[in-house]
Amino acid sequence: MSLHLQSQVSLKPFNTFGVDVRAQLFAEAHSDADVREALAYSAQHQLPLLVIGGGSNLLLTADIPALVLRMSTRGIRLLSDDGQQVVVEAEAGETWHPFVQWTLEQGLSGLENLSLIPGTVGAAPMQNIGAYGVEIKDVFAGLTALDRQSGELRDFSLEQCQFAYRDSLFKQEAGRWLILRVRFALARSEHLHLEYGPVRQRLSEQGIEHPTASDVSRAICSIRSEKLPDPAVLGNAGSFFKNPVVSAALAAEIRQRHAGLVGYPQPDGQVKLAAGWLIEQAGWKGFRDGDAGVHRLQSLVLVNHGHATGLQLLSLARRIQQDIVERFQVHLEMEPNLY
Repeated sequence: MSLHLQSQVSLKPFNTFGVDVRAQLFAEAHSDADVREALAYSAQHQLPLLVIGGGSNLLLTADIPALVLRMSTRGIRLLSDDGQQVVVEAEAGETWHPFVQWTLEQGLSGLENLSLIPGTVGAAPMQNIGAYGVEIKDVFAGLTALDRQSGELRDFSLEQCQFAYRDSLFKQEAGRWLILRVRFALARSEHLHLEYGPVRQRLSEQGIEHPTASDVSRAICSIRSEKLPDPAVLGNAGSFFKNPVVSAALAAEIRQRHAGLVGYPQPDGQVKLAAGWLIEQAGWKGFRDGDAGVHRLQSLVLVNHGHATGLQLLSLARRIQQDIVERFQVHLEMEPNLY
């Protein structure tokens, strides 16, 4: 058996909230063979298998009575290059931001707006991660996943992934598909997405009139560093709540009472509201209860000031949800997966 199994392992180093719970068994997968071995062991011993990446989208509320498999596969390769479009494939265990930086170093654009997002390549399609006007679906060229039910490998096209706002087939069918590698269609010529005001403003402040993809990446890294705490310093999972999409009528009703409402009209006539704005208006920004709190600069981020448990963080999240429902008749959906 090449898979190295450890028992009663603390998962504190493997989740960005820094919550200290233990896994009954823990292993790291460095190859497809390791993944299959973990699946076989799980089935043979009737032990659940929990697969994790960078742990940036997890809220662990108790010890995990399972085999926790951390995807640690590595590898980046060019699959095709016609001089304009380049298809790049990366293994699921590649850390996301260094992968983005690697593409920029190769002169490839497309991922720059997704700079400094925590997590791994394999986890990115699960949530259809997005930032500053770009989502995974916009640069997606396919992925290979293992069907945990049949053991077969399957390649997925863009349409088959059913990407939506912070959603995908893999999130809807949680526990079935194990993403092994992901492919991206990137460009040698730059088609920059500068729709978001803060990005243009930051570039302007830096005196950059004709930005490159690397300039955009640096600007976004600068903005994110100011808004979002470093998990290595202050435990967090980034944005904790999704931006809610509500009817135009409800948005108009809220705006009557709160003229400063931040909302973005959607193609279907609904309005996407800024969850952070709602939470801040409700007075939660900077709130702290023991070591569980809301970040003082970004109300969309829940933080662990040191020794908060997952249950304490979850309790705080539910208090915020209830308050927003009572104040605005809007339900906030949590982004992290709960275990």
